[in-house]
Amino acid sequence: QVQLVESGGGLVQSGDSLRLSCAISGGTFSRYAVGWFRQAPGKEREFVASIPRSGGFTAYKEAVKGRFTISRDDAKNTVFLQMNSLKPEDTAVYYCAADKLAVTITSEYWGQGTQVTVSS
Repeated sequence: QVQLVESGGGLVQSGDSLRLSCAISGGTFSRYAVGWFRQAPGKEREFVASIPRSGGFTAYKEAVKGRFTISRDDAKNTVFLQMNSLKPEDTAVYYCAADKLAVTITSEYWGQGTQVTVSS
């Protein structure tokens, strides 16, 4: 059974940085595309960033381009989300997801989420 565990969330001020991590177990990590989604209070879960099985091409929500960077370390079975220049509107619970194809809102494997709060 594939399991995902996020870490690295917290309370920061506007302009600060955070690095989220998602450790994946129970499967061959290199066979999965991975990504990050977020859900703010009262809003639907939304795509943030993704990286395919082979690494390389990454995709980002327009609002985070240039500020967030997704990366993966297959040797450590971990995917990262480096978040710089954080804004109050980035406040949400952040979830990582894994899929043997592309990660989408309907992907099978999800973590439990980590809270990111950005104060102004």
